[in-house]
Parts: sequence; C-alpha cells; structure tokens
Amino acid sequence: MPLSEHEQRMLEQMERALYAEDPKFASALEGSGLRTYTRRRVYQSVAGFLVGIALLMGGMIAKQPWISVVGFLVMLACAVLAVTGWRKAGKPGEAAPAAGAPSAPGTPGRRLSRRNQAKRGKVMDRIEERWQRRRDEQQGGR
Repeated sequence: MPLSEHEQRMLEQMERALYAEDPKFASALEGSGLRTYTRRRVYQSVAGFLVGIALLMGGMIAKQPWISVVGFLVMLACAVLAVTGWRKAGKPGEAAPAAGAPSAPGTPGRRLSRRNQAKRGKVMDRIEERWQRRRDEQQGGR
C-alpha cells in the first residue's frame, strides 16, 4: 500500500533529521551497497544470457550440438542468477530489511536474543523521544 503525501513528507522529514543528528548511523541503515551489488549481478546475468543465445545459435549454425548445449546451460544459469538477484534487490521505494531485523513469521532467520531485543527497544524509544521532541519544538515555533 503506497504512503499518502503527508506520510511521505513525514518520512522525508524523519530521514533528514536522522542524517542531521547521526549521519554515520543513517548511512549504515541505507543499505545501498547490497542494492547496487544485486543490480550489477542482474545486468551481468542478462549479458551472460545473451552470450548463451549466441552460443546456442552458433552451435546450430556450425552443426556442433555440444556448443548449443553449452549455450543453453549458460542461458539457464544466467536466468537463475538474474531472477534470484532481482528478488534480493527489492522494488524501488521499498525499504530493505535491516541487517538485525527479525524475519517475518514463518520465514527462516535468526531470532534476536532478549538482550538484543531490549537494546533495540531502547534505541527505538530514544529515536521516538527525539522525534517527538523535535516535532513539539517545530509546532511551538509556528
């Protein structure tokens, strides 16, 4: 479900505030490195798929079936890599899951220990308090 305009503005404001307050933490949360890596892997897989087609056709033209088989296997491997890379990249505008975030119910993944859950809860509480304080200050200044 897409965010409303008001929610998008609030989110952008929260992001700017986070960058202003703690740029190192904000850049760590971005996760653009993974997205760039998977996008590059998808592009390489598409290029490999095209090479596989060329091998398949070249084997048929040269009447060498083993070249065609190799071309088909290259196409198959590249298609699998492209599809798995595309799934990992995520959709534009969709937040990538955080590294330590618990997985959705029914999906495999490591669970957070009680200690880590408590730490995470404290961090989120502090972030919410700061956000609320900033919001109150801005509303008071109007």
